[in-house]
Formats: sequence, structure tokens, C-alpha cells
Amino acid sequence: MGCEKALPADVRVRSAPTLTQEAWLRRGLAQPGGKLPLFDENGKRMPASTIRRCIDAGWAEPWFSNPLKPDWLVCKLTDAGRSLLDREDNSQLCQKAASHEHDTALSL
Repeated sequence: MGCEKALPADVRVRSAPTLTQEAWLRRGLAQPGGKLPLFDENGKRMPASTIRRCIDAGWAEPWFSNPLKPDWLVCKLTDAGRSLLDREDNSQLCQKAASHEHDTALSL
């Protein structure tokens, strides 16, 4: 059983996210409907460039327009975004398992 997971053909993932993009996307995992935050952990508005790059990569999508703040991008995770985060979690687990196997072999 391998650690790699096949992606559906319609997933538009283009590259790996930056640390900022990944942190922003991960915050949507715990929110109803995958809603992504407008602000970071320190209360600073998320850069529009971060949000747009995630939309362009297919990891996030606009959810609805905010009539009070039309320039704010209210977004949610896409299935591709969830798959990306699942794959990265799976990859990290595989790396830890491989490291553990290597350490165990060295101790024998």
C-alpha cells in the first residue's frame, strides 16, 4: 500500500502552495463549508494576492460577495484544496514513517 494518492482528472492543482497559502487554506478545514478567513491570526487582512493565487490554482473559490465590503474576497476551500492538504498530510506521514524505519534499521 503506497503513500501516493491519485487525483481526480478535473483537479487543477498547478504547484505546491507557499507556507502562507497553505496556512490560510488549512484554516478553512475547521470551518463550516470550508470558509476561508478574511484575516490572519493577528487580525491583519489576508493579502489579496495570496487569495487570488489560491483561486487561480483551484484550491479556493469565491463563495459570495460582501455588499458592505465589495473588495473583500469571501472564499471557501475547493475539493482540490482539500485534496492538496490531504496529500501533504499523507506525504508528511510517509516521510515520518520512512524516517522511523531508517532509525529502527540503524539501531539493529
